[in-house]
Amino acid sequence: MSSDLMASSRLAGVARGLGDALDVRASVAVAPADAPYDVVLIDVQSCPDPTAAIARGREAAGAAGKVVAFGPHVWKEWLEAAVAAGADAAATRGEVMEGLAALLDRVSPK
Repeated sequence: MSSDLMASSRLAGVARGLGDALDVRASVAVAPADAPYDVVLIDVQSCPDPTAAIARGREAAGAAGKVVAFGPHVWKEWLEAAVAAGADAAATRGEVMEGLAALLDRVSPK
């Protein structure tokens, strides 16, 4: 979930290269609940209420899915708060953009 169109487009390309699909939603309010996701990435910089976003991400991930919060490296407290709110992991924007494959392997090994 991110409102950053450039980042979303870039991540979608990386996901396609990995043989995965990336479903980009601008807000937690539009995330479907009918089919659980393997991994939900939440851009805390795009969320007015990251705690609520993490809760909604947990719903979208289902019982077996993982929730990963990401944001600017200078937002360390926000990322730590996201993990405290229920995210399985947190990563900086750079870690997500430059190392999506490694991040996905770490949180949801196949």
